[in-house]
Amino acid sequence: MTLLSQRPRSDKAYRILFQIFMWVIWIGYPLINADYDNPDAVVFLKMLVAVRAVEIPLFYFIVHYLIPEVFKKKGATSYVISLVAICSVFIFIEDKIKFLVNPNYKHTYTFFIFFPVMFVSALATGYGLITEFMQEESTRREERQERMQSELSFLRSQISPHFIFNVLNSIVYLIRSQPGDAESVTIKLSELIRYMLYETDSKHVPVSREVAYLQNYIDLQMVRYGDDVKINVDIVGSDSGHTIEPMLLIPFVENAFKHGIGMVKNPQIDIELKYDADLLKFTVTNEIAPETKDSKDFSSGIGLKNVRRRLELLYPKKHDLIVNDSDGKFIVVLTMNLKRDNQPEYANPEAKLYSS
Repeated sequence: MTLLSQRPRSDKAYRILFQIFMWVIWIGYPLINADYDNPDAVVFLKMLVAVRAVEIPLFYFIVHYLIPEVFKKKGATSYVISLVAICSVFIFIEDKIKFLVNPNYKHTYTFFIFFPVMFVSALATGYGLITEFMQEESTRREERQERMQSELSFLRSQISPHFIFNVLNSIVYLIRSQPGDAESVTIKLSELIRYMLYETDSKHVPVSREVAYLQNYIDLQMVRYGDDVKINVDIVGSDSGHTIEPMLLIPFVENAFKHGIGMVKNPQIDIELKYDADLLKFTVTNEIAPETKDSKDFSSGIGLKNVRRRLELLYPKKHDLIVNDSDGKFIVVLTMNLKRDNQPEYANPEAKLYSS
């Protein structure tokens, strides 16, 4: 069960508990402290219980009708006018009920007549406004969640076809040039496709699964290019139990192969991944041919824009993405705090050191 589905139930439970507590205090306290040996006190308690019974519908009428139908739709002025009119009616009703319970009761509109009704109406107004605010905030959260899920699905759909296209090209090349490696490459491809089909539907996957997926892709490219491209890979980490958004790292490597080979002389791609405890640091470096730099600049491509957006949605204030192209090299450095909590900054102080 997700947090969003749990929270409305929790809010409803708090509201019910508050109402029970409020009515127990408002009605029960005078009954507990009453002097039942005094006949006048008993008559007074009967009148008190009768008028409190009238104040209960007043409370819920304000909460469930006046606030949503008058205050929200017509404004504060109309609400105040309506509230004064309703309170006047209930004050008159309470006065009549007191006379019915106690015929000796004298009609005197004093502070003690007005105060209970005004107090309940003020309490209902505050409670109703807070409840409406909580409901609107819950709706906004759900709408943001739905928009985020829709946008993430769209971003993933943009990434996946591009990835499949690259892998299929790699397989075709390998079958033609190195048929002996076809079996092992086919197995790796099946693992990649299985990951894409079954893991990417999950919101998060273990970091080890994402790393294995990344390693398979790199292995395929190393088999494909052989000695034509120098590929340096350094992956070091321990399974800390943390999870990550699936297919979040692969676009950097895809684009390194896409833009870092071609017209580049002596192409070299360096991939470094370090993850431990809460921190992950991912660095990808590739050569750029000077004459094709403008046309193949990854920083203006769809791939990086998609990754940036996904990071903004899923890891707000918990990641640092540095993109730099200078001296004929394109460098991407991604530092992430994998701990999924509400901390606004890096939980690990070394994160800032890694990202510098």
